[in-house]
Amino acid sequence: MEGNKTTIRQIIEKNGIMVIDGSMSTALEHLGANLNSKLWTARALAESPELVRQVHLDYFKAGADCGITCSYQATIPGLMANGCTREEAEQLIARSVEIFIEARKLWWEEEGEKTGRTWPLCLAGIGPYGAYLADGSEYRGHYGVSDDVLDGFHRRRMEILQEAGADILLIETQPSLREALLAADIAEELGADYWISFSCMDEKHICEGDPIRKCAEAFAQGHPHLQMIGVNCSKPVYIAGLVKELRAGLQTTGRGKTIPIGVYPNSGEEYDPVTKSWHGVGDAKSFGEYALDYMKAGAEAVGGCCTTVADHVEQVVRARARFLAEGGSRNMIPR
Repeated sequence: MEGNKTTIRQIIEKNGIMVIDGSMSTALEHLGANLNSKLWTARALAESPELVRQVHLDYFKAGADCGITCSYQATIPGLMANGCTREEAEQLIARSVEIFIEARKLWWEEEGEKTGRTWPLCLAGIGPYGAYLADGSEYRGHYGVSDDVLDGFHRRRMEILQEAGADILLIETQPSLREALLAADIAEELGADYWISFSCMDEKHICEGDPIRKCAEAFAQGHPHLQMIGVNCSKPVYIAGLVKELRAGLQTTGRGKTIPIGVYPNSGEEYDPVTKSWHGVGDAKSFGEYALDYMKAGAEAVGGCCTTVADHVEQVVRARARFLAEGGSRNMIPR
């Protein structure tokens, strides 16, 4: 499969469910990376790229069918504010894709091809404007900036990630329907395949307050390059309900069967934007049990976001096996 562009739909058709990888930040910290700066994971691109490569390898080995580049908080203004020239900032953003590609090639040659795995998709992580602010705004939205500011923030980074070889532009942790639509318009203009993923406050609403069903309806028409829609960086307990709301919104417009839903929640802790740390633990339900619930609700891709690691991805792989063994498939999605 190397050399051919794998699609989301091809992976789902072969594997039943596409397994997404886990957190970049927590996995980097477990490997000893120091992320204590406004750049967060982007700091590792410059200081410890070998650790970023290892994170990708570990997730492939755990069973991930796709992976997210270390570019969520790698923005041109953010990198320049921390000492990079514009050229250096653009090179680091491109480097996030290059590191993923290096890791994918290495894993494929050592393990992937001989074990019959699917060629992993490279998802270019594109955080919202709120991630650049580094104050937790990706969980609130309402930035109070113009469309021109948002366009200027997103466009060049998206161009760089596409040109570097990303398979999908993953416009993720979006608290705002307005910002998500604007970023989608840029991707459509670039002719780039993309995926929209929202951050949510409860089982029905994204963080700015719009119903997730309304978001699905907004994206169901006029977005030919949209490959997946979903939710990330939200509490596990909300996800099954959000999947059902997304499916209902897509059904309303007749695209319930054509746009797959992908979810990758946090492991359950609460984020403190002041200390930039996660605290507490989730409920007694395991991540794998939640993953099975998401699949039964209609999610066709499942993984983890903040505070998840390779063990969580392995739990998703086992949940997929159970789901399929019990007769589950994409044909079971509620229509």
